[in-house]
Amino acid sequence: MGNVMEPLHVDLLVIGFGKGGKTLAASTGRAGKRVIMVEQSDQMYGGTCINVGCVPTKALVHRADTRRPDDGEEAWYSHAIGAVTDLTTLLRGKNFEMLDSIDTVTVVTGTASFVDPKTVQVSAGADRLTISADTIIINTGSVPVVPDIPGLRSSKHVATSTDMLHTSQLPKRVAVLGGGYLGLEFAAMYRRFGSEVTVLEAQRTFMGREDDDVAEAALRILRDQGITLLAGSRVTEIRDGASGATIHYEQDGHAHILETDTILVATGRRPATAALNLDAANVRTTELGAVVVDEHLRSSQPHIFAIGDVNGGPQFTYISLDDNRIVADQLIGRGDRSTADRRAVPHTVFITPPLSTVGLTETQARGRGHRVKIASKPIAQIAAMPRARIMEDTRGMMKFIIDADTDLLLGAALLSIDSQELINLVALAMRHQVTASELRDTIYNHPSSTEALNEVLANTA
Repeated sequence: MGNVMEPLHVDLLVIGFGKGGKTLAASTGRAGKRVIMVEQSDQMYGGTCINVGCVPTKALVHRADTRRPDDGEEAWYSHAIGAVTDLTTLLRGKNFEMLDSIDTVTVVTGTASFVDPKTVQVSAGADRLTISADTIIINTGSVPVVPDIPGLRSSKHVATSTDMLHTSQLPKRVAVLGGGYLGLEFAAMYRRFGSEVTVLEAQRTFMGREDDDVAEAALRILRDQGITLLAGSRVTEIRDGASGATIHYEQDGHAHILETDTILVATGRRPATAALNLDAANVRTTELGAVVVDEHLRSSQPHIFAIGDVNGGPQFTYISLDDNRIVADQLIGRGDRSTADRRAVPHTVFITPPLSTVGLTETQARGRGHRVKIASKPIAQIAAMPRARIMEDTRGMMKFIIDADTDLLLGAALLSIDSQELINLVALAMRHQVTASELRDTIYNHPSSTEALNEVLANTA
């Protein structure tokens, strides 16, 4: 028989150990407030990013890129998975210690569900703990979506990105369902490890949000790596066989089949709210399960906030961190910050080399009536960027969209080594209205990738 513990009351209850929630719990605890952090699994201390998201996937991308021709595929992959597991274990411990070391903060492991707007019950096996709080933060993140395709959910060969991170045996053949950024990242990674990779995308094009020239440059790199990209492919059925699975799909009105060992489902993520019993708290949600919030991230209950993926906003760790700043400003600051303050938020797809974007595409800028200038150049033709040759990767391109009337940057797409760093400089320039001419004429250290801006921005059309 389980234990029913004495009810607790705290100043702040955080449900979910993600980036925004743990940061808010720590700052509130250091301010002397009583805080409880509830996390349903001791394998998820620190949240999705460090355990099954950004950190392990990008660490695997790095290890895939450093595999030498003589390194055995299966042994190298198994070694990489082990090393990444060690890394996430280390970071998980540091995240737990970050909160556990604060006297006023308690970490509770269990599944939380609302009893009423002020009260949550936490279950761990047969044990029960009731917690009430003045302020509650919902920070439960998101979970992979597995579409309702006949045979898919029951297949023994289906895996999500989380499953793949815990599989030490390299599949010979990988079929990726979904050609979004997550699907392409995993496709590139597993191809570098040595798997045969096919990506099936239901839309007519890959990277449809990018300009055609940028998308084609990125897709050319993926194809040159040996990845098969099947756009306009509608999967109709999955059938398990003795040693693998058969994917039945339609493309251009014709039926096709594809044999594979592993089916990686990368068709998106949805907010993780199903177990929270939000109806008991009278918290409104969208049809997709996201907590409805205002510009200050308050839910329909003024004392309940939702931060990170669970509120239906952009699914990036750095957005969760900024969510924390907005809520902290509401609780202990002036209350001025809001989601409306966000401008020029960058994004990176960690294929190799990475594709980093910010702001408007050329298509979007022209569609909004801007008179634009374009500064664009292939990396291989940028004389002022020797770092690309030093690093032996001259693939890709840089493209800047500039307002012809104001000389301000409207957007950029950087497909190159170091683009994940360069894009932050570009985004900062956009937020503070630094002109393209200023960026063009700035002194950058050498040899760096940044100095490419001197040359690329000097060639506008």
